[in-house]
Amino acid sequence: MMKTTFIAAVLITCFYSCTQKQTSDMDRLRDRITAQCLYPNIHEDRLQTILASVREDGTWPDIDYVDTSRIAFQHVKHLDNLILMARAYKKEGSKYKNDSKLKQTIDTSLNFWLKHDFICENWWNNQIGTPNSMITLLYILDEDLTQDQKDRMIRIAGRANMDAPGARPSGDRITIAGLYAKTELYRRNEKQFEDILKIIEGEMKFFQEETDGRNAEGVINKNYFSGGRGMQQDYSFHHRPDRVNNTTTYGLGFLSSFVEFAGWVNDTKYKFSDPSLRLSIDYFLDGICKQMVYGRSVDPGVLNRDISRRGAGRNVSPDLPENFLKLSDYRKKELENIVKARKGEPFDVTSYAKFFWQTEYFSFQRPSFFTSVRMFSTRNDNMEVPYNGEGLLNHYRADGANYLSMEGNEYLDIAPVYDYRKIPGATIVQADTMPNENKIQKKGLTGFVGGVTDGTYGAVAFDFKSPHNPLSAKKSWFFFDDLYVCLGAAINSTDKYPVATTLNQCFLKGDVLVNDGVKTNTMKNGERLLDNAGWIFHDNVGYIFPGVQKTGLSNQTESGSWYRINRQTSTSRKEVKEDVFCLWIDHGIQPVNAGYEYIIMPAAKIEDIEKYIEKPSVQIISNTSKIQAVKNNQVAYCVFYEAGNVRLSGDLTIQTDAPCMLLVHFKEQNIQSIAVSDPSRKLETVALTIHKKLHASGENITVKSDGNRTTLSIKLPRKDFAGKSEILQITE
Repeated sequence: MMKTTFIAAVLITCFYSCTQKQTSDMDRLRDRITAQCLYPNIHEDRLQTILASVREDGTWPDIDYVDTSRIAFQHVKHLDNLILMARAYKKEGSKYKNDSKLKQTIDTSLNFWLKHDFICENWWNNQIGTPNSMITLLYILDEDLTQDQKDRMIRIAGRANMDAPGARPSGDRITIAGLYAKTELYRRNEKQFEDILKIIEGEMKFFQEETDGRNAEGVINKNYFSGGRGMQQDYSFHHRPDRVNNTTTYGLGFLSSFVEFAGWVNDTKYKFSDPSLRLSIDYFLDGICKQMVYGRSVDPGVLNRDISRRGAGRNVSPDLPENFLKLSDYRKKELENIVKARKGEPFDVTSYAKFFWQTEYFSFQRPSFFTSVRMFSTRNDNMEVPYNGEGLLNHYRADGANYLSMEGNEYLDIAPVYDYRKIPGATIVQADTMPNENKIQKKGLTGFVGGVTDGTYGAVAFDFKSPHNPLSAKKSWFFFDDLYVCLGAAINSTDKYPVATTLNQCFLKGDVLVNDGVKTNTMKNGERLLDNAGWIFHDNVGYIFPGVQKTGLSNQTESGSWYRINRQTSTSRKEVKEDVFCLWIDHGIQPVNAGYEYIIMPAAKIEDIEKYIEKPSVQIISNTSKIQAVKNNQVAYCVFYEAGNVRLSGDLTIQTDAPCMLLVHFKEQNIQSIAVSDPSRKLETVALTIHKKLHASGENITVKSDGNRTTLSIKLPRKDFAGKSEILQITE
């Protein structure tokens, strides 16, 4: 009997201890969220302004409370004002802390909102924006709220729940789950809170065809390129079934929501698992950071409608990598390096070439520059729809856009004055007007779109057919350590307007020098066509033309406004003027089988260009509709739009039995490695025949030798990895 009583006492004690620990974890989490809500500084000037202008009914005269449309909903300012006042009322050290007059204003403004419960035409405000504001106010004010206020605020916050339409698999699902979790934590509903935490952690995964790829009838989608919201196997992110690149927008929000909760629960019983934390760090470093210039500012090439927002692409804060460092030691040195870069401290620049085969975006980084190429195909749409009146001139911004950055601010806020028919890298019909703003998003018309890379070097190819104009071209880019080569072939158009391929359009910084093969001239401001430019130099970038090409050059002041690209009611209509540099190749009207060849040398001096001209290292082997191939020192690239062969040097010839891309490394005249990819994503194997006796290693390779001829049969990646490069190590 005594033994039974003792055991019962122990069990009761253990139960009591566990209950206390659970309660302690819940309270600590509530305290942490409250502290975060109170953390931002109180801008007293703004606070004084809103207190001086608030009306008796708790509203403000500068807010349109009637217009609830997608491009307006100024009601957000009302909620922002409420949060600022609440923070001033509750924050330690605030001179307004516990101020009764301020509290009366807060109650009046809050009750006004609760009475009207404003609903926006944009679902995001109703299921994310407004609930987030309500949750913030609940945590800040808490016991200073009446029970009626709490109940009504919780009801509004409850629109963020897992049954809400916006909680579909996407970048918003985890955000809504986070808001839902905060609401249930505030209510101290532990079971529901714990279940939602599992949803949040479970979202940190790759898109999986078997579980995520079902249609409305529940049938598994057999086409691996027609959907799949979420993180892809190449660490890019798709928010919608259109497969537009959303890595640095919705994909960043997805990651931030995950890390926010991972940080809060890290020392509690709800701690996220190591595998999920490691995957989130991989996604950050190999996905998000590789779509940013030096990991610190978003590449303009990945911007969608957000390019029409002031400040898009500026350097971001180090908060996210710093939070990772508090959670894990995984890839610690790389995270510390990104923190340094974002803080403006000395950091190491990693050299890499990364092709996101699920998203058809390529980035290339060297210590002195970052560049990228954005494309689309029958698998991926070109651009976001101009939701909410944003990004109204984005029609051509995925047509092989090739932005170049050395500092990261080369294009920052240039959007209002941009010529959107002259996108760097793109070949575009130069019509008098842009297509209708409601016809921006288009499906690609060709499937041979891809890249080849070994992680350090890379190239991309675009069998381009414009969905907007009667225009087609074969376009390719080949990247080396200190320069890259851009080729165009089979440029055909039946449009009545001329066609141009733009090399760059950026801020004008300093002189523009043009060399015609005889002398170098400094160009006066203006616009002109040049018939015999050998090279052009601007802002430490050299643009080299191996052959005679008709080029257009503009270095002058351009004007525009933010409102021309962003029609939200809060957008400024004030005229903006900026000095702009623009360089393009003029293909004329209705070109037939036209082409181009140019080399871009970033972070260069004039002496570097002159030295290159005296002794060119680049050999353009082929630039036709069938093959585009380039060799530079010990690296060669080949784009085979159809089966064929190409002579790389001397007696060294490579023949393919199918369209593909190759990256070949040499040591002297001996092949060291070959990377191969299938831009069409259709092939299961590709055979390479090389007129040499070789040995190759790899699980997916079959080698057959016949005298001095070797055939390599390579099994290519399939399904979610189709388009990824296969790398062969070669010995002779």
